[in-house]
Amino acid sequence: MPQEPSNVALRIVTLSRYSSIIALLGYVPLLVVHQHFDKKTIFMPQKNGKVYLVGAGPGDPSLLTLRGRELLQQADAVFYDYLVNPQVLVHTKPSTEQICLGRHGHGRIHSQEEINALVLEAAQAGKIVVRLKGGDPAFFGRTAEEITSLESANIPYEVVPGVTAASAASSYAGIPLTHREHASSVAFITGQQCRDNDAHPLDLANLAKFPGTLVFYMGVTSAPQWSAQLIKHGKSASTPVAIVRRASLPQQQTVRTTLGELAEVLAPQKMRPPAIIIVGEAVEAETTTKWFQSRPLFGSSVLVTRPVHQATELVECLSNHGAAPLIQPAITIAPPSDWAPADQAIRNLRAYDWLVFSSVNGVEQFITRMDELGFDLRQLGNCQIAAIGPATAKALRQFHLRVDLQPNEYRAEALTEMLAPKTVGKRVLLLRASRGREVLAESLTAAGARVKQVVVYQSNDVEQADPEIMTALEAGQIDWMTVTSSAIARSLVHLFGGALAQTKLAAISPLTAKVLTEAGYPPSVVAKQYTTEGLVDAILNAADVS
Repeated sequence: MPQEPSNVALRIVTLSRYSSIIALLGYVPLLVVHQHFDKKTIFMPQKNGKVYLVGAGPGDPSLLTLRGRELLQQADAVFYDYLVNPQVLVHTKPSTEQICLGRHGHGRIHSQEEINALVLEAAQAGKIVVRLKGGDPAFFGRTAEEITSLESANIPYEVVPGVTAASAASSYAGIPLTHREHASSVAFITGQQCRDNDAHPLDLANLAKFPGTLVFYMGVTSAPQWSAQLIKHGKSASTPVAIVRRASLPQQQTVRTTLGELAEVLAPQKMRPPAIIIVGEAVEAETTTKWFQSRPLFGSSVLVTRPVHQATELVECLSNHGAAPLIQPAITIAPPSDWAPADQAIRNLRAYDWLVFSSVNGVEQFITRMDELGFDLRQLGNCQIAAIGPATAKALRQFHLRVDLQPNEYRAEALTEMLAPKTVGKRVLLLRASRGREVLAESLTAAGARVKQVVVYQSNDVEQADPEIMTALEAGQIDWMTVTSSAIARSLVHLFGGALAQTKLAAISPLTAKVLTEAGYPPSVVAKQYTTEGLVDAILNAADVS
């Protein structure tokens, strides 16, 4: 009788009617007959998952590759290093398990053996696993050890390159790694080996003679050793050096020094990792225009308070202007507690003359629910559509729907003013949140419309802030906080209380500003155009003034 394989999980399938089984998922099942069973028991090996070793890039989340994003969207589990920007995790599914493998100063860092075991366990359970690494997996990421572990367990894998920190440091700091006149070659070196590997030390004598640029990864704490050895073996103490810390992020710092002074510049507590250290004459060819650091919001910390799934556009806009966005949702969006009223309205859509959407969330939830019930856009054939503003109209266009009416001023009063004359005696369906103002329904009803309101999503306050966000806010380390709705404004007052006085508030509209002001926290700026772009423009204008 054949032996059951030891490296795969087994499923037991019992057949009462068939004497054979067709190979499933590419495996030939093993047939085992137990005499004390009336039925035949068939053991089928459960197919392993797959592991993707993905480079997350140097820090800027927009430098993640398209392949990396695609895999994050598919992943069942993500194991990520502490240098990975958590913002790249917004590409995962809500159900994806996310495991941080430790951060310096924030708990224990997992050993390589523990990481290997965790990844194997997830893959052997049939999961799609993304092992997310800072920079590029091929650069000092111990990827070879993880591949050996996967191959030993017969786990399929794929390696996805990323932008490595040295390349980012060069591009974002304006310091070339190679130069026609100064360096025709470049060497990448791990500073960790200078400290940890006595059996196979770096050949610093030959590196001192290397005719090009030396780039040290993880070399901050070991700099006194390797810089001294380079000088000892003939490299000039006056050799130019650039230290680029947190490359590609709004907190990026660039410090220029010389090889002889490097140990003093990197003395304990003066500059902490992560940093790339570039050594060589090419440093002298540093560009004069600092494209990255000259952006108007460079170094400014901005807190985005929208729900996570809606924060991307604002985060990207702020990042493009140099800001360091943080995300702390003030509200969450969920399906309504009872779909029955909405379901009834969807089934009877042909009875309505107008559909009125007052938010992007309403559009997404309503159209998704239509699809779940088996309907498509033909169900809307008799209806005209009104939207409160351009963001809501844009959301409708994503579903190939164009609005018939949209006010120039993005608030309920303006929508009512335009819509009321067109809806006298008409049946109007308002698709709304579980909470909010009644002005639209009341005004249209008073004007002669037959109005039905249906809740298509639940808006809930977040009850507890991330402790790190709260600490940063209380310490005055957050420069701006964006407030994009009245519901978010009220939630923020509850969430942060008096700590709101430690930052500048940017309100998307006068109505949102009014809620903040009445609570005792008047905003520093109010958008003139009540859109994401208008909000960012208000912050930019304030930055120009200051």
